Amino acid sequence: MPYTPTYLQLLQTGELEQRLQLARQFLSPCHVCPRQCEVDRLGGELGECQTGALARVSSYGPHLGEEDPLRGWNGSGTIFFGRCNLHCQYCQNADISQYDAGEEVTPQYLAKIMLNLQERGCHNINFVSPTHVGPQILEAVLVAAQNGLHLPLVYNTGGYDSLPLLKLFSGVIDIYMPDMKYSDAKIGERLSKVPNYSQVNQAAVKEMHRQVGDLQLNARGIAVRGLLVRHLILPEGLAGTERTLRFLAQEISPNTYLNLMDQYRPAYRAGDYPKLARRITRTEFQEAVDLAKGLGLERLDERKRLLWGL
Repeated sequence: MPYTPTYLQLLQTGELEQRLQLARQFLSPCHVCPRQCEVDRLGGELGECQTGALARVSSYGPHLGEEDPLRGWNGSGTIFFGRCNLHCQYCQNADISQYDAGEEVTPQYLAKIMLNLQERGCHNINFVSPTHVGPQILEAVLVAAQNGLHLPLVYNTGGYDSLPLLKLFSGVIDIYMPDMKYSDAKIGERLSKVPNYSQVNQAAVKEMHRQVGDLQLNARGIAVRGLLVRHLILPEGLAGTERTLRFLAQEISPNTYLNLMDQYRPAYRAGDYPKLARRITRTEFQEAVDLAKGLGLERLDERKRLLWGL
């Protein structure tokens, strides 16, 4: 039986529109993310994310580079939002996340993008860097759902998310895909310029898992609902991989679908941080895989392991 996203049920009951009314209140003063800049975004003021009342879209289209359960054969329908609530000093997409790439779009236009991706056969709608534009996304989802959107929604986030806003997404988002960047708050503050990253991130991941549970696949191997976690391995152990993996295995679920990401390369301002000056080694990646498996985390994304010959 085909999967029916739960946001369609919220649409029918009127709950989706009620959620939107509540989410709009987060924009002025701004409490959209844990930074709580308290600027009046509806009045044109800009906080750390440099984003006002409208979301900025840098690009969109079917993406075949995502994890297998998301990309399938027709691609994940990715929408890349400009700007970010993080300032990762090694960001490989800094041209998008740290500058005004793309164009501001109305919720109505964003809804048209979603419907276009659905018409192109994408398996889901994948919001990339959505945290700072959560209310705008919710409004666009309402419009798109009213006009026939029926694909699962993916919340593809850097992991520094507000619990109150996440709770408004309960029943709206089908698949949460957070980064877990650091297990040490001091390193998060130094490398991503945000306070308490690890504490905020772990609380957010717990809430995401509470809402959607472990990742579920349909009969053809495509993800329809659940949690998928990404962890970028950094050189010199900066990401605190062992503590992150223990948290997932012991406090979330040993059945967590985990992508241990190997693609770190020095980018953006990484040159200012000597420990970030190189790629990771085969040994560092192998150690992360062994740690995960030793903790019972067996649902590992296979593609990178194959590339490394592990």
